[in-house]
Amino acid sequence: MASSKEIRDYVLEQLSDLGNITCKPMMGEFMLYYNDVLFGGIYDDRLLVKKIETNKKYNMQESIPYPSAKPMYLVEDIDNREKLIQIVLDTYSGLKK
Repeated sequence: MASSKEIRDYVLEQLSDLGNITCKPMMGEFMLYYNDVLFGGIYDDRLLVKKIETNKKYNMQESIPYPSAKPMYLVEDIDNREKLIQIVLDTYSGLKK
């Protein structure tokens, strides 16, 4: 199932305070980048972020974005703008090393 543009637009709006967020469509889904670093994506209308050490503290549930993919973390509360931004920043900080 492809992700909707409405969910994409909502997630991008929630992250708009960060600036420099880009979104690239790929096979019906959306890849999300912060400062040109891929940190996650929207898969089947679910926001998933890469599973790394710096974002374990949020105790997010693991989820598979598509068959044969590595597990990622599911961000369930996309309505909490401040927490969502912090999750992205913590994910990004662990990836840019």
